[in-house]
Amino acid sequence: MTPPTDATTAPQWVQVVLSVLGVLGGASGLAAIAAVVAQRGKFKAEAADMLTDAALTLVQPMRVRVAELEAEAQAAREQLRTAREQTERATATLSDLHAMLDRWYALIFAPDATLRSIRSAVREDRRRRGEQWDQGPDPTRRRP
Repeated sequence: MTPPTDATTAPQWVQVVLSVLGVLGGASGLAAIAAVVAQRGKFKAEAADMLTDAALTLVQPMRVRVAELEAEAQAAREQLRTAREQTERATATLSDLHAMLDRWYALIFAPDATLRSIRSAVREDRRRRGEQWDQGPDPTRRRP
């Protein structure tokens, strides 16, 4: 005897069991898909957290280095400001000395120059600059 091949010839209870198993299998498949979809948001959040942690790990040393460089730049700016002030003072002093030497040159080579007028002009220039004459003997005076 050959087994029946037609689905309608199978006992009714077998058809019911197979239908229930198919529905349950399909439902568990749908449940698995729904679980994956629901977990997908959680996976995205975990991935974002991991990326944030990695970025902070990389950024923190950069922040420290930037702070160090900003401090060095500030120190360099301060040194530059000081150097500029010193240069300006030195340039002003040099200009004053150059003008004084030009006056002295003109006094020395003037046709009516005398030792007394030159000394007087030099004394006046030093007085204006705040310099003091040496209290010792005048080296330009001849001894008798």
